[in-house]
Amino acid sequence: MTDSQLIREIKDGNVDLYSTLMSRYQKKILSFIYQMLRSAKLELLAEDLCSETFYKAYRSLHSFREVDASFSTWLYTIARNTVLSELRKNKATQLSLDDTTYIPAAPAEAAPEQTLLRNEKVTMVREAINNLPEKQRSALILREYDGMDYQEIANILGQTVSAVKSLLFRARASVKTQMESYYNEPATIQDYEELKYR
Repeated sequence: MTDSQLIREIKDGNVDLYSTLMSRYQKKILSFIYQMLRSAKLELLAEDLCSETFYKAYRSLHSFREVDASFSTWLYTIARNTVLSELRKNKATQLSLDDTTYIPAAPAEAAPEQTLLRNEKVTMVREAINNLPEKQRSALILREYDGMDYQEIANILGQTVSAVKSLLFRARASVKTQMESYYNEPATIQDYEELKYR
């Protein structure tokens, strides 16, 4: 069944199907929430906020209209608002990607110097993303980690597609500029990949 069919069935009273809808998006929403919470060292709240997101979505499902947005876009918007509300409660108004104990594994044949440089570069990318304003950071996470298109990101952030492109351009330019102060090369997609939730 498509999302639309499931939602129609749920609205018609077949509420047991909501678990099917949840299972389609739970992993992605949890990953997105986890990324957003890392800055404030609130990762332990990720599962609770994920549950809260799905609860809010269920409570508001009667008001969901597909003509306004896809279900996934609507769900990400609820998740983002839930996280921002929690961060405000915890007086952590700036989202960032913090240092974690995760150190990317280098290929076995890599020399120790290469491993050290690679780890240092990943740390620099993380710090560069830390310095981005919230909307640029959110846009970058949704694009690079969740692979969303411009229209989906625009719907989630309440922006136009051109505004999203501008946010992403400024975010990438800022990361590149910050990286160039340490290296002679900009951040690559591989650097973003190594920061993903595992």
